[in-house]
Amino acid sequence: MAEAALDDFRRETRRWLEMNCPPEMRTPPKSADDVAWGGRRFEPSSQAQADWLRIMGERGWTVPDWPTEYGGGGLAPAEAKVLKQEMAALGCRTPLYSFGISMLGPALLKYGTEAQKKEHLPKIARGEIRWCQGYSEPNAGSDLASLATRAEDKGDHFLVNGQKVWTSYADKADMIFCLVRTDTSSKQGGISFLLFDMESPGVSTKPILLISGNSPFCETFFDDVKVPKENVVGEINKGWNVAKYLLGHEREMISGMGLRASEQSLPERALAHLGAEADGRLDDPMLRARIAAFEVRAAAFQAMSERFIDMLKAGKADPAQPSMMKYYGTELNKDRHELMMAAGGADALEWDSGRSHGGVAARSWLRTKANSIEGGTSEIQLNIIAKRILNLPGA
Repeated sequence: MAEAALDDFRRETRRWLEMNCPPEMRTPPKSADDVAWGGRRFEPSSQAQADWLRIMGERGWTVPDWPTEYGGGGLAPAEAKVLKQEMAALGCRTPLYSFGISMLGPALLKYGTEAQKKEHLPKIARGEIRWCQGYSEPNAGSDLASLATRAEDKGDHFLVNGQKVWTSYADKADMIFCLVRTDTSSKQGGISFLLFDMESPGVSTKPILLISGNSPFCETFFDDVKVPKENVVGEINKGWNVAKYLLGHEREMISGMGLRASEQSLPERALAHLGAEADGRLDDPMLRARIAAFEVRAAAFQAMSERFIDMLKAGKADPAQPSMMKYYGTELNKDRHELMMAAGGADALEWDSGRSHGGVAARSWLRTKANSIEGGTSEIQLNIIAKRILNLPGA
């Protein structure tokens, strides 16, 4: 795109956002309940949140680079990048968080039939359906290809039986994209990728309580769940190809944790709780140095992330780069929350009061301990990096 045309698009986008983004949506979410996930049972936290999701969905800007025929904005990569920059400059919230956007959507665009794309993608873009991911099992975590949940061929449909674990928000999701075994003669070659409704007879969930006191994860059980064969994405027994492609997008999504900012910056939080010296600097030189070092690392990760996304959209990214981004992004997020606790002083240890917003700092810090496990452990990511990017012997 010509530079002049892109400048025009930037001005038009800035003007549109200023006119249409509600003031309440120009501040970070106050809690997990203040995030828009969409779905059949979604209840907006405010009218402003509902309006922002609707406005952005109608314009296709919840998924700005998806084709317009599937509910997207049809923007070129350069335009989508400008939109992201202008939203950040104005402080606009992401209008919709969705595993459909970050994981399933890209897989459907690549592997889905035209009927599957037209059925599911517009609903994802408008936030009408909330998806969850059925990958990990009690005996198939890092070695995902050893999964045992089976789908028995019954002619025009499959009968699914088995169990998944660590299914994020399964108790709140409307539908699931799920890996099942359709052939036992081959480990990776006997897996298929299925879509089905979480309200189907035989589907049940059980939340898993975490040390943070919250429960985003669930056990998910399938007992004779009937799934139409047209719900297979890609070819039967070749779902591993879809699964690997989706995992790259999942790791890209999880790496974004390293870029997330809270309502209060680290320096602001530390100054508010620990006080300042006469010259206005934080009255804790050791913590001041730690925060400064973190801010440098975060800025470097931001630049690397933007470069990676540009390479990914141009088809020039190494297939192992999502592992690099996932590893560094999640470790960075863990470090951020360690510093948030240090910057909060003794108040950060408070667990229940309204003053601490229900112990949000402590609970969020505990929640980050799972970041380096979910989506593939940090150890697995380092192995992939060693083998695929560094070409280390014996890796």
